[in-house]
Amino acid sequence: MDKTDNRVSKIKEELSGNSDFNVRKIEIKAGTVYILFLNTISDNQFITESIIKPIIKKKDEIKDAKEIKDKVITHTDINNVQSLEEVSTYILTGNTVLIFSFSEEIFYCSSRKIPERAVEIPPSETVIKGPREGFTESLTTNLSLIRRRVANEKLKIEELLLGNDTFTKGAFVYIEGTAPASLVEQVKRRVISISQEQKYIQESNYLGELLQDKPSAFDTVGYTEKPDDLVAKIHEGKIAILVDGDPFAITLPYFFIENFHSPSDYSLNRFIANYFRLVRWIGVMISVFFPGIYVALTTYHFHLIPPIFIFRLAVARAGVPFPIYLEVLLMMFFFQILREASLRLPQSIAQAISIVGALILGDTAVQSGLASTIAILLVALTALSAFLAPNIFGAISIWTDILIIFSSLLGLPGFFIGLLLLISHLASLTSCGYPFLYPVGTKDSVQYSDRILRPEIHHLPDSINEDDQK
Repeated sequence: MDKTDNRVSKIKEELSGNSDFNVRKIEIKAGTVYILFLNTISDNQFITESIIKPIIKKKDEIKDAKEIKDKVITHTDINNVQSLEEVSTYILTGNTVLIFSFSEEIFYCSSRKIPERAVEIPPSETVIKGPREGFTESLTTNLSLIRRRVANEKLKIEELLLGNDTFTKGAFVYIEGTAPASLVEQVKRRVISISQEQKYIQESNYLGELLQDKPSAFDTVGYTEKPDDLVAKIHEGKIAILVDGDPFAITLPYFFIENFHSPSDYSLNRFIANYFRLVRWIGVMISVFFPGIYVALTTYHFHLIPPIFIFRLAVARAGVPFPIYLEVLLMMFFFQILREASLRLPQSIAQAISIVGALILGDTAVQSGLASTIAILLVALTALSAFLAPNIFGAISIWTDILIIFSSLLGLPGFFIGLLLLISHLASLTSCGYPFLYPVGTKDSVQYSDRILRPEIHHLPDSINEDDQK
């Protein structure tokens, strides 16, 4: 058995048990050519037309491996494999590998072909006006959507292999000169370290969770499903990471104020966009503050409530067996159950179930004496307000419950203690070294001007400031 046969045998041993692994052996004048690929994720027609047929056609003329690479194979993407240990990885990621009995060189051709979903409107980020394209599960398609929007030689796309066992393809995207060099270096180092330590990385959240500087209910790593939104962020000096098989891209750094921004803000009239932004801020403040203040006032501070409202509250709560704080927490928990059920059910019936469930739960709770009409109104307003910032809905729900508990124990002082804890927690968070509450508490020279209100288009920020990293 010759040396090449030993190399092929080693690869066969590594990939044993895979029924889709194929080795095509072609005898030519110079020796033997071995073509290795997986027929489930490789384009068999491409392999036949661009690799096998050309080699067979010129089998009596081929003198060495370099001639096959330069003159025989018609594919544009053919490169050298650096070591035998990498061969299995290339095969498992959809490439075709060529090994020669008459040469030490090993080549691979990109031949991946997997059924792909068409580019559609992203369901998680609806817009009133503006581009409606969304990322798909195909990394190649996603990168093409970015390239189409940025015809700039400074746009850098670097390929990644993520996970020791999965070897999931990923891409690191940024604009050279716009993204701070220290930020690029830091994120690269962390992603490479995570990839080396983790055996299994299948989608973006596997990276995103480990890229957070500190555990928190608030995401300090951004996610987007829209190419135009991602392109806008990398033009601000941010970095994007895409993972094959996941339509969501990671953006770093990510700031708290971005939870109140919408991609359609930049397509609408500036005054209308700013009005809706203010509505979102007010809505989130209602969702976080209103339940705790209501519990504190109705439990400990009756003298701060107008007498007529106290009378109506007493009438509404007549027969309710629970204290006010428990009544509110119970109704909010029922709402969370209803929301989870509507998310898990098939889409065709989820909307009907959520509407009917809300009507039945609300009406039945009041009729049975489990809750008052005021509590139902409070929970409904709180939930609707939280939905105005869907990216932090979960975090808002958790901290709203915490503020309710503090308010039930100590009244308004308890509410303000809880609020101080919330602000302190937000102030302690960072995203890639940048304060999560950026630009609050940073230097005056900061360039990032898209804050609470959207500026005019020509005043949008060019880049984030490297000096504002901690």
